Amino acid sequence: MAKKRKFRRRLILLLVIGLIAIAGVLAYRHFWFYRPIGEGPTGPPVDHTLFADTWTDRRIVLLGVGDSITAGLGARTAEHSYFNRLVRNPDDEFPEMDGLCLSVVLPNLETNNLAVSGTTSLAHLKVLAERLDSHEPDILGFVVMTTGGNDLIHNYGRTPPREGAMYGATIEQAKPWISNFQKRLNKMLDILDLRFPGGCHVFLADIYDPTDGVGDAPSVYLPAWPDGLAIHAEYNAVIHACAEQSANVHLVSLHQEFLGHGSHCRQFWRKTYRHEDPHYWYFDNIEDPNDRGYDAIRRLFLNKIVNVAKNLAEFDGQ
Repeated sequence: MAKKRKFRRRLILLLVIGLIAIAGVLAYRHFWFYRPIGEGPTGPPVDHTLFADTWTDRRIVLLGVGDSITAGLGARTAEHSYFNRLVRNPDDEFPEMDGLCLSVVLPNLETNNLAVSGTTSLAHLKVLAERLDSHEPDILGFVVMTTGGNDLIHNYGRTPPREGAMYGATIEQAKPWISNFQKRLNKMLDILDLRFPGGCHVFLADIYDPTDGVGDAPSVYLPAWPDGLAIHAEYNAVIHACAEQSANVHLVSLHQEFLGHGSHCRQFWRKTYRHEDPHYWYFDNIEDPNDRGYDAIRRLFLNKIVNVAKNLAEFDGQ
């Protein structure tokens, strides 16, 4: 009998240990690898009342500059990219956003998207210098721009770090490249001012972080990068400084809005946890948004454009 009781106790103990181990594995999978996308609208609200009347009859050019985010990689269809959603609503638009697009309030809107997937800030400067013609003085430019993200993430640790493909660099290695990025960005902004003699407003996005501020690159299936967050912060500091120094450059903070929607979106104990929408906003390739991410980006840009437009003398109906 004693042997049987001892056997039962061991069996129970093993079962308990097994259950704890299974629970631990399931919890680990849920909080570290389970990244549901969710469904429905997301991102900040947009004021309907500001789209009730035409803003201006002036000719406006909406220009897209930058990388795959502005090109729309990761969106379910082309009409779901943030650039195209700024222009007009897709057929399956969410009711709350129906009619909230630039073509409704800008009857003389023209568009030109120069963004190319996979490009870095080095290429963006070249594109503006070589492909952007000077506009007529009666045109006002609205420029939406995403740049610098690929400078950081390329070549995913597969090659030694270099300018334009900095992944794995130390902060000391990166310092001259960060300085060059600042010079390039200022040159890009100067070109935009020159090519829009009638004026332009640049809506410049900063760079999001798919690790939700943790910096653990393996959580997004990339090699460890000890100085990654520090270099990322320096790039964003350059972008923020450019927006602060120029009255016609307006910061669009993708970084802040996307915190809590990356690889740690289910970890409720983190400060970045989004109780209202604890879902993943990134596409399969990590570096681009998914469809819901693009919805949020569209709203961020649209709110910045609205905020500028309602304070412009050009938008007085004359």
